[in-house]
Amino acid sequence: MKKLLIFLALVSVPALSPAQTVVEEIIARVNNQIITRSEFDRSKEQLKDEVKQQDSANADKVYDEREKDVLRDLIDQQLLLDKGKDLEITGETELIKELNQMRIDMKLASLEDLEGEAKKQGISWEDFKQNKKNQIITQKVIGEEVGGHLSITKEEEQAFYDAHKNEMEQPESIRLSEILVTPKPVAPASPASTQAAADANPPAAQNSPADQQAADAAALSAAEAKANDLLKQIRDGASFEDIAKKSSDGPSAADGGALGLFKRGQLAKELEDKTFAMKAGEVTDVIRTKQGYVILKVVDHQMAGVPAFKDALPKIQDALYYQKLQPALRAYLTKLREEAFIDYKPGYVDTGASPNQTKPVETATAKESDAKKLKKKKKKLGVL
Repeated sequence: MKKLLIFLALVSVPALSPAQTVVEEIIARVNNQIITRSEFDRSKEQLKDEVKQQDSANADKVYDEREKDVLRDLIDQQLLLDKGKDLEITGETELIKELNQMRIDMKLASLEDLEGEAKKQGISWEDFKQNKKNQIITQKVIGEEVGGHLSITKEEEQAFYDAHKNEMEQPESIRLSEILVTPKPVAPASPASTQAAADANPPAAQNSPADQQAADAAALSAAEAKANDLLKQIRDGASFEDIAKKSSDGPSAADGGALGLFKRGQLAKELEDKTFAMKAGEVTDVIRTKQGYVILKVVDHQMAGVPAFKDALPKIQDALYYQKLQPALRAYLTKLREEAFIDYKPGYVDTGASPNQTKPVETATAKESDAKKLKKKKKKLGVL
């Protein structure tokens, strides 16, 4: 729930009361699209919320540094969306997948339930989906047009590893997955199987503490038997992750039992002693816990110190990719600006502007088009 609330806050459109007077103004035109003052102001408010969530202690300082780029980012997005249209990227399939994953993460039965959660926050479901789709389209354009053309050499990988060894030093840790089997409560059976037996055993003598203890013991025994059967299936070659999804009672079942990373001292001593002595891929025996019976798999086991080059390689590649992506993306967006028609209202600055941009010629037709777009946006906001 918390994840959705944070996301909704970032894409929400403030509700306007009928009494409010909104004077909409165009502050920039990008090809045949417009950016309005209200969009600009809303983006600044969203930026404030974002920096507070990321670093509340330095929120004001971070906001001051990034506020100057708000118009640049709005123009960037519009240019990427326009490019997405040229590349026939709709984002429809990916949108359905992402909304469904969000539904699963929030343990909701249907997309209608997810829509209901959005509406509880006063968010337009259509605006919510459109914002998500815009993110998908811009990410795919960046991936295809920029990221897909980046290359990283073996020499760069080795140089990065040599230069950042001290930063890579880490304590011993393991990544675990679990299958949890909890005892299912069983009501104690009444000793009266017939009316005559019931008469011989008055209610006060039925469902006694002894009966309950016997029922609890039976539930515990059944849970242990189930856990041992699941372990046998895994030992015989069944997928741990598939078994976890189908049979685990733990909250991590939907993720194949994934629990995350643990350093020494973060687990109960019995579990730590067992798991830290294991290699990646190994599975424990059935272990009795307070919750029931658990089977643990050591997905990864990192020893203390600087990881070997081959183990650190995925992180090295990610770091180098993003190092190269930022300047390459900026260059690509500058190129898109030079191919587009962009105009700004005096007083507004695009920090990503290129001196080679072409300013559109103002015509009566353009003014009429802008007026129609403004009217459409006002209607969407409930102003008209």
